[in-house]
Amino acid sequence: MINISQAQLIRGTKTLLDEANLTVYPGHKVGLVGANGTGKSSLLALILGNLQLDKGEFSLPAGWQVATVAQETPALEVSALEYVLDGDIEFRQLEAQLAIAQEKDDGHNIALIHGKIDAIGGYAIRSRASSLLAGLGFSEPEQSNPVKSFSGGWRMRLNLAQALLCRSDLLLLDEPTNHLDLDTMYWLEGWIKAYQGTLILISHDRDFIDGIVDEIVHVEHAKLNYYKGNYSSFERIRAERLSQQQAAFERQQKERAHMQSFVDRFRYKASKAKQAQSRLKALEKMANLLPSQVDSQFHMAFREPDALPNPLATMENVSIGYGDKTVLSEVKLNLVPGARIGLLGRNGAGKSTLIKLLTGDLAPITGKYQPNPGLNIGYFAQHQIEFLSLDDTPLQHLVRLAPNAKELELRSFLGGFGFNGDMAMSAVRPFSGGEKARLVLALLVWQKPNVLLLDEPTNHLDLEMRHALTMALQTFEGAMVIVSHDRHLLRLSCSDYYLVDQGAVKPFQGDLDDYHQWLLDAAKAAQSSAAKEGDTKPTIDKKQQKRFEAELRQKVSPLRKQQIKLETQQQKISTRLAELEIDLADGSLYEAENKAKMTKVLNERTELTQAMDESEMTWLDLQEQIEVIEQEFTLN
Repeated sequence: MINISQAQLIRGTKTLLDEANLTVYPGHKVGLVGANGTGKSSLLALILGNLQLDKGEFSLPAGWQVATVAQETPALEVSALEYVLDGDIEFRQLEAQLAIAQEKDDGHNIALIHGKIDAIGGYAIRSRASSLLAGLGFSEPEQSNPVKSFSGGWRMRLNLAQALLCRSDLLLLDEPTNHLDLDTMYWLEGWIKAYQGTLILISHDRDFIDGIVDEIVHVEHAKLNYYKGNYSSFERIRAERLSQQQAAFERQQKERAHMQSFVDRFRYKASKAKQAQSRLKALEKMANLLPSQVDSQFHMAFREPDALPNPLATMENVSIGYGDKTVLSEVKLNLVPGARIGLLGRNGAGKSTLIKLLTGDLAPITGKYQPNPGLNIGYFAQHQIEFLSLDDTPLQHLVRLAPNAKELELRSFLGGFGFNGDMAMSAVRPFSGGEKARLVLALLVWQKPNVLLLDEPTNHLDLEMRHALTMALQTFEGAMVIVSHDRHLLRLSCSDYYLVDQGAVKPFQGDLDDYHQWLLDAAKAAQSSAAKEGDTKPTIDKKQQKRFEAELRQKVSPLRKQQIKLETQQQKISTRLAELEIDLADGSLYEAENKAKMTKVLNERTELTQAMDESEMTWLDLQEQIEVIEQEFTLN
């Protein structure tokens, strides 16, 4: 287990940990949360051995393999697939040793190395790497492309694939959903759920944390505070502890009263019915959201648009694309005040193409797109961060938009986005990705848009800022179109979903859970279709068919019998491993008097896990032999 005792960790002049304690048991999944700058990433660096405690004790089980995501990706010529394989250092070392042994024609060493490769699953590693890349959104042709051909976000996906490929006892993930779309995030969540090792996860995506972890460690006031349960459970428990804080109560009541007054005033007015319904949903959620946000430094609010024409924009049978290539056809979509649209669809389906039409970056190929003369678009996308003037301050950026506004008003406005005091007067260049994203949002809000186009607005934003943005969207009176992997933001902000798929944009009848099921069904249908296409076989007469089948059974029967024995063995191992996991979940096992028993249990689990791996690899080897025999009969 991981043990931190009476720990003190100081970085510069800031004390990140002081007399902090934490125990993480093997196989447990832990979410690490806390405000930016409290030391979450430093704690991971401590576990990795990149930092040392100033005082106290830290221990990690000897021999544990630790996997984490590299933060840098060099512009390499090697293919994406080979780059991911480079993440398994032991496999690459064995590959190199095998090449040397083959050059020397050293039969003994060749056999020995082949055995080691087999023991670590090396013969299936390329298949596993390809499967990981596919899950992270890389098509089969793209897996052969050089690393340097991918953008920064896609290179981070390659680093994530490297970490997932490694055989590890401990997996450390720091914001793994940044740069992912909603579909890929669903896949990643499923993969991590099935991970058998110990996990420590930092994420600002509350739904993602909720779906994976069963324990929360909250870094606050230089302490590591443990909570049993997922993030929602943590919020409820912490809210109870904070419920007596009068200031938080008064702030919550004020927000509730403001939203309720809007609902009471407009719920029966057709033009604002959607906004009223959205606020009703937010009111239902507010009791869970607000208490844990009492110390938030962000107070974001959209300014009232100068005009709110109806409709804001209309599309009739619009086709959109690039050059001669049509991406979307016969699009019909009207934007009216109060429209709250979430765009769903797989990567590359055309969501960004539709956004580009709305922003005016693309003209329709055919059909009619009619923006209202009073349309004022507020567009947020990650690439807009690149257009910030790095040597200017947040205040200077805002002054360019409002040269006649008073400095006090501008500084007060920036303070709501976390740019307080000296930070409003500091150059943007050293700002983090999250701070730059907040500045772009602040500049967008100041311009009083009546249409919001938000393309992954929560990337790099922490939980507090995500909450502030979600609450601000509740008061926005214009139309909004959102593309996001943050399910919490989508659920609270959108009243309608549109699915972008197969060149069409259609209303999606359902919620995000239904969309997840749609993705699963689509994947199954694709697999079924591929299987049918590969099913065409030459016709032969019945006698010949029976003879072939008899010969095939005779050849594969011994192999099948061996597989059955292995399956029986695997079932026994699996049952025993489950019993050992129950033992390991018992906290008393880790007490000093039970040290011998704990060591025995851990050793047995290690031996059984190794035996299971070997058994599975042998089973796979037999299966490959069977498939080769079956293929030979098919070709003949």
